[in-house]
Amino acid sequence: RVFGWPEGGYPAPQGPFYCGVGNEAVYGRPLAEAHLDACIKAGIQVSGINAEVMPGQWEYQVGPVGPLELGDTVMVSRWLLHRLGEDMGIVCTFDPKPVKGDWNGTGAHTNFSTKSMRNDGGAKAIDDAVELLSKTHDKHIAQYGIGNEQRLTGLHETCDIGTFRSGVADRGASIRIPRQVEIEGKGYLEDRRPSANVDPYTVAYMLLETIFSRA
Repeated sequence: RVFGWPEGGYPAPQGPFYCGVGNEAVYGRPLAEAHLDACIKAGIQVSGINAEVMPGQWEYQVGPVGPLELGDTVMVSRWLLHRLGEDMGIVCTFDPKPVKGDWNGTGAHTNFSTKSMRNDGGAKAIDDAVELLSKTHDKHIAQYGIGNEQRLTGLHETCDIGTFRSGVADRGASIRIPRQVEIEGKGYLEDRRPSANVDPYTVAYMLLETIFSRA
């Protein structure tokens, strides 16, 4: 059973758990915070943690880092999480849909940018990148994690796996453009398609190959 869930049953419906606080809303914080501390001590550039939508589900963010360092960082941080789970009697999973039904899946949302996106007038580079990504959607999906079709259903803050869509501040899009990026006209994108079990080196490679394919 999911850590913190009642034996033979289910917790309350999703809603109060995201970024929650309190024993009735958050399960597993000791492991999440121990993992955060271990990452910091290991020199991993971890930038945050939060309780997620499904109770017992947690997110941690790494970066900003370069494409090669991304893979190393994610793989070592995953190892640390599994190792700490041993000590606490908790099995950690990166399954994209750990619980079937009306529960959020688990993704590896990837925020990325190029120098031209971050510079003044970067909105054009962002638009160009979205256009390129729209043309290679199937190619990316094929590399974005095993079992991802169970997560990308068009429900639970996802876009259907067979559809490509971008949007500003849209959690149901394939590519989300943050609101602040739209306001400033420069910044970064979020690829919401990769699953939590994805190979991070592959994600970095696919994005680089697609974005710079015109070179």
